[in-house]
Amino acid sequence: MLTRRHALALAGAAIAAPATLRSGFAQAPQVTLRMHHFLPPVANAHARFLLPWSKKVEAESGGRIKIDIFPAMQLGGAPPQLFDQARDGVADIVWTLPGNTPGRFPSVEAMELPFIAGKRGVTNSRAMAELAPTHFVKEFSEVHTLCLWAHDHGLIHSNKPVRSLDDMKGLKLRFPTRQAGEALRALGATAIGMPVPQVPEALAQGVIDGAVVPWEVVPSLRLHELVRNHTEFPGSPTLYTATFILAMNKPKYEGLPADLKKVIDDNSGMVAAVMAGAMWDERGTAVAEMVKARPRNTIIQLSADEVAKWRTATKPVEEAWIKSMKERNIDGQKLVDDVRAAVAKNMNA
Repeated sequence: MLTRRHALALAGAAIAAPATLRSGFAQAPQVTLRMHHFLPPVANAHARFLLPWSKKVEAESGGRIKIDIFPAMQLGGAPPQLFDQARDGVADIVWTLPGNTPGRFPSVEAMELPFIAGKRGVTNSRAMAELAPTHFVKEFSEVHTLCLWAHDHGLIHSNKPVRSLDDMKGLKLRFPTRQAGEALRALGATAIGMPVPQVPEALAQGVIDGAVVPWEVVPSLRLHELVRNHTEFPGSPTLYTATFILAMNKPKYEGLPADLKKVIDDNSGMVAAVMAGAMWDERGTAVAEMVKARPRNTIIQLSADEVAKWRTATKPVEEAWIKSMKERNIDGQKLVDDVRAAVAKNMNA
C-alpha cells in the first residue's frame, strides 16, 4: 500500500528530476550525460535547441546515450562557473557564454566587438564554426569543445526611447560581454554587467534602465512587459553579438566507445552551430512580430546615417582590443579580418 510518506517521497523525486522528457521506464542506457545551463526550461535555447539536440544524440545512439538536462543552475553554482564545471566533471556538458568570464577567452571576443557580426544567427554561427578549429578551440583546451556559435543581432531594450546617440547618455544598460560593455561606454551609456537571469529584478528595482539582448531572449525575461522601447540596427554589421560554447568534460568524452564518440562528433561543430543559429533567427523573428503587435511597445529602427555615427563612436573599442591582444601574443588584427571575412562569406548562407 502506498503510504502518504512514500507518496511525498515519489513526488519530491519527480520535482527534482532533470528537465528531460519523462516517458516511462526503458532499458538503462550505456552512458548518461548531465547537461547544465543557466536559463529556465521555458527559454527557447532550452526548449528549441538544447533539448532537440540532446534527443537527436540519444536517437542516433540507439538509446545507448541518455542526456539529462539540468536548467536554471539546478546542479548548483553560478553562471560564470559553468565552464569550470565542465572541466572538473561537476557536469558532463555545459552551455555557457565565454563572456561570463571576461578576458579569459580573448580570441572569441573578435566576434563580439561592435559592428563585426551579421544580422542573422546562422551567419554568425557558421562563421564561428568555420573558424573554431584554427582560431578559437585552443583557448578551450581544458574541455572538449562540441560547438561554438553566436546569436543574431542584439538590440537595446530600454524604458526610454533610444533614437539617436544622444539618447544613450547616462542610460544604465546591462551588457552580456566585455566588448559589448566597452561599446556601450563608448556610446555614452553606463554599462552594468550581470548574468541575464538577473535582468528582470534589476529592471524592476531601477538598478538598470534596460538591457542589450537579442529578440529570442525577450519572452523568458518578460522584457516586453518591463520596458516599452526596442531599438534595432538595420542590416549588417550589427551592434553586437555574444558567443556561446557547448562544452563537454574531456575525460567523459575520451572514455566513450568509438562508435558513441562518432555520434557526438556527428552532432558537433557546424551541425550544432547551424541548428543553434537557425533557432535564434526563427524565434527572433517570431518574438519581434509579437512585440510589434503590442500597442504599448515601440520598435525603433535607427537610420543609416545614425548607425554610421554609432560605428564611428565605437571604432576605438576595436582599436583598443587589437592593441591589447598584442600584449597576449595574439594577432588581433588578423582575427578581426578573418572574422569579418567569415561573416561576409556566410551572409547569405
